[in-house]
Amino acid sequence: MYKILITITFINFGAITFVFNSVDTLLIMTKQELIKLEALTKHYTVGSEVVRALRAVSLSIYENEYVALMGPSGSGKSTLMNILGCLDSPTSGSYYLNNKDVSKMVDNELAEIRNKEIGFVFQTFNLLPRSTALDNVALPLIYSGVGKANRSEQAHKVLDQVGLSDRTHHQPNELSGGQRQRVAIARALVNNPSIILADEPTGNLDSKTSIEIMGLFQEIHKAGNTIILVTHEEDIALHAHRVIRLLDGEVESDVINPNPTTIKKHIAQPSL
Repeated sequence: MYKILITITFINFGAITFVFNSVDTLLIMTKQELIKLEALTKHYTVGSEVVRALRAVSLSIYENEYVALMGPSGSGKSTLMNILGCLDSPTSGSYYLNNKDVSKMVDNELAEIRNKEIGFVFQTFNLLPRSTALDNVALPLIYSGVGKANRSEQAHKVLDQVGLSDRTHHQPNELSGGQRQRVAIARALVNNPSIILADEPTGNLDSKTSIEIMGLFQEIHKAGNTIILVTHEEDIALHAHRVIRLLDGEVESDVINPNPTTIKKHIAQPSL
């Protein structure tokens, strides 16, 4: 009896995963389009002047992508993040999230999308100061109508996932900066959202803790989550597998990162 061993190699490129096996067969696996922006614009009126923060931005993001959004001050990066997070609506154009046109939704519909589809991670953590880590993580589940017992079970599960099973009853002032950000990441994960939207997640952390947090995002991505990372730090952006740069409200470049930074690479680098 003979056994044939076939080695499969996966190469990700945006919407398409190219799969090569050891008998030289090419298979193509397409990914689901999670976000689609079509000619998206955002204009603000400041006095008598119209500020064109976004100018006909069109792009797609696919499930299980790890994308960094970059750009200098005034590039439109924060405006785009707010629209992707359903915190603001575009002036014109379309934004489809999971095939739903959220650009035409009203405030209460956007609130529901934010709670169910998007997990937010902020630079300043945004934790309730008088609540425990467990209660902070369970908060989105209250808005989703999940019962108390199930809330506690799900919150414990994600706190364990981020390495804080021994800090469930600690309040934010009893936690380090890195631990607080882990609580915020657990809160973002608890509803099993379509997207993790992280806004400068290492901005308030020292370099060692920043590496630990980026390692956690690396594991979250490996688990199948889609991550959009908003940052102005080049070294942080290079953890992503795709980097989109904005300038003057337009997409300046959109490139695949062929060699994403990993925590193993950080550890392998000698100290200066």
